[in-house]
Amino acid sequence: MKIVILDGFAENPGDLSWDWLGSFGEYTVYDRTSADLIDERCAGHDIIFTNKTPLTRETLSKLPELKYVGLLSTGFNVVDWEYCRERGIPVTNIPTYSTMAVAQNVFAHIIGYTNRVAEHSASVHRGEWAANPDFSYQVAPIRELDGKTLGIIGFGKIGKAVAKIANAFGMKVLAVTNHPRETEGVEFTDADTLLRNSDFVTVHTPLTPETTDMVNADFLGKMKKTAMFINTSRGPVVDEQALAQALKNGVIAAAGLDVMRKEPPEKDNPLCSLDNCSITPHIAWAGFETRARLMEICRQNLRAYADGRPVNVVY
Repeated sequence: MKIVILDGFAENPGDLSWDWLGSFGEYTVYDRTSADLIDERCAGHDIIFTNKTPLTRETLSKLPELKYVGLLSTGFNVVDWEYCRERGIPVTNIPTYSTMAVAQNVFAHIIGYTNRVAEHSASVHRGEWAANPDFSYQVAPIRELDGKTLGIIGFGKIGKAVAKIANAFGMKVLAVTNHPRETEGVEFTDADTLLRNSDFVTVHTPLTPETTDMVNADFLGKMKKTAMFINTSRGPVVDEQALAQALKNGVIAAAGLDVMRKEPPEKDNPLCSLDNCSITPHIAWAGFETRARLMEICRQNLRAYADGRPVNVVY
């Protein structure tokens, strides 16, 4: 079998190995593939792996040898899986590999805001502690999480993991979901009640027509002025112009984002210039252990396909 990985750098910047692919056939790994090279690099291959490089119906129709498409991600919107289904080509994804990593990123943003570690460390490095007459000082307000309320919109595996961490911090947890199940330490409610009462609001919903631009001016206007909004789900869930205005005008106090509507974002994206908006470059999933887990599931997916029993098929 001839195998190609179109964009392997994000998954493996050099600290993991693709050598296991050799047991399945001849393989080529590209760090990135630009739009003008997709057709050329896919041609003649039985197996294609992609993360964010799109495989459209037009491209797929030119690949008579293609037998299998493997995603290096959970999301599968970059592949025309309906066309693959028509041709009987399995498309597999990597489910539930990053649950705890994403939950950890949520609290990295929250604790970064409440404990102001970056601001205080920068102050010390500027020599301000050495020059201070007191043994302790603050350059920004510090807040405890104990007793605060965290609102979780979307209560799948990641939402549940976030709730578990929040409970460990002594937080009250409110959640909104279409399928509530009694969960210790979690109170299920409606969206308006959650927004009105939460000190932190975090979104964990899939991207659908219903959730696109869900976080808009109306949504943000229902939050506390002292509240923080966090998004580690999908960028288009948020109306970025509305969020920027809310942060500038004091409608809410802060935001923490790991995903953006366009990635990489435009240089003039207003969120990128706001001090009260922390942004990480879509790295919630990218810890070493998380990527190693992703690669192992990828290997298992390919092994199952080669054995005639494909798993994690998206259709």
